[in-house]
Amino acid sequence: MRGIVSAAAYVPYRRLQRADVAKTFGSGGGRGTRSVASYDEDTTTLGVEAARAARRAADGVEPDAVWFATAEPAYLDKTNATAIHAALRLPAEAPAFDLGGALRSGVGALRIALSGSGSPLVVASDIRTGLPTGGDEAAGGDGAAAVLIGEGPGVIAEFLGAGAATEEFIDRWRTPGDLRSKVWEERFGETKYLPLVSQAWRRALDAASLTAGDVGRIAIAGMHARAVRSAAGRLEAEHAIPTDDLATTVGTTGTAHPAVLLTAMLEAAAPGEVLALVVLADGADVLLFRTTDAIAAWTPARPLADQVAAGADLPYGKFLAWRGMVAVEPPRRPEPARVSASAAGRSGDWKFGFVGTRDTESGLLSLPPAAGEGAATEPAPMADVAGTIVTFTIDRLAYSQSPPIVFAVVDFDGGGRFPVELTDVDASDVAIGDRVEMTFRRLFTADGIHDYFWKARPIRTAEV
Repeated sequence: MRGIVSAAAYVPYRRLQRADVAKTFGSGGGRGTRSVASYDEDTTTLGVEAARAARRAADGVEPDAVWFATAEPAYLDKTNATAIHAALRLPAEAPAFDLGGALRSGVGALRIALSGSGSPLVVASDIRTGLPTGGDEAAGGDGAAAVLIGEGPGVIAEFLGAGAATEEFIDRWRTPGDLRSKVWEERFGETKYLPLVSQAWRRALDAASLTAGDVGRIAIAGMHARAVRSAAGRLEAEHAIPTDDLATTVGTTGTAHPAVLLTAMLEAAAPGEVLALVVLADGADVLLFRTTDAIAAWTPARPLADQVAAGADLPYGKFLAWRGMVAVEPPRRPEPARVSASAAGRSGDWKFGFVGTRDTESGLLSLPPAAGEGAATEPAPMADVAGTIVTFTIDRLAYSQSPPIVFAVVDFDGGGRFPVELTDVDASDVAIGDRVEMTFRRLFTADGIHDYFWKARPIRTAEV
């Protein structure tokens, strides 16, 4: 039996109230909220957070490969999946590959993994941006999801079969370097998608030896909202429980959305249910799963519903600044220097994995790792260890893309103290005694090189 061992979604903390768009420009926006990646997040860091959560809930199954899909990569030429690989501290023999550039890459990576062997971790991530007052700005959302594939008794959802229908047509496109996507007339896209989704649906049911009446839950993902709404009526699955598409709370997360909705279905499903994932992007894909008895014991590391409920509003002006749509006064400090490749290479476990050292005789924990480590020390992974703020300071002078910076001294559970920058916080809300957890973020970018490291954020959900 091959299928899904674990899955997790990651929704950034900040939310844009769509009504604020119209308040500013007199048009655009809409109802509800959309998720917003922080100034220190990109598709790689979003992917790391989803991957960490999926791995924690995997009941001991370790990934043997990382496949990363995004339509908004932090790097071109350079593989982005290697940073996820490093943050997870996977062994060197586990390959890491990008499958990027297109919305369909997310479901494509998932389908390839399900049809192969081993235990690949499929990570999909996206940051959706549009011009101010445009439909993409309002309807889009930022997020990521990760799905660990495997075999054996740990599988929580058996893969039953898939169907696809592909056709070349112009629906949505963005040439390299463009800030926004362009979209053809909606009615044209609808007339192309609906026959394709019907074909993919029939092929998937035939491959799984099922009928539409066997499907218990269904999720339909796609950036073409009109076609997504119309597709439900074409599938003859009215009895199936529809999955909230998160349009009013998170938005459509592009490449990541199929895996995000798949995670939502898994978190709501009981044993023995047939799940259908339908994806519209340059054609149509349908994946069918049946949940196993193991799903009853599976506990998500960070439930999607908790993340959606835990968001906090972001002013529209700050959203535009973070997206580079408006230029604000920069910090009156020199910008950081370019990251040294050789220095980063010498400290990879610390920089990407947040691994300190522990003295095997005294138990003393060193953060950063003690220099000249030898036989008396051992690695001390700290990325998944929570801590408590013992003191903090608000720095309005240091360079930051979103000042002020809040620095805190954190005492980690089980020992260890480290001064660290806080993120996903408002300076006025920080207090001594607050509980925090580590999160993988981008410190800055200089000469096109992203400097990734770890920050701390408040613990807002009960699972850590």
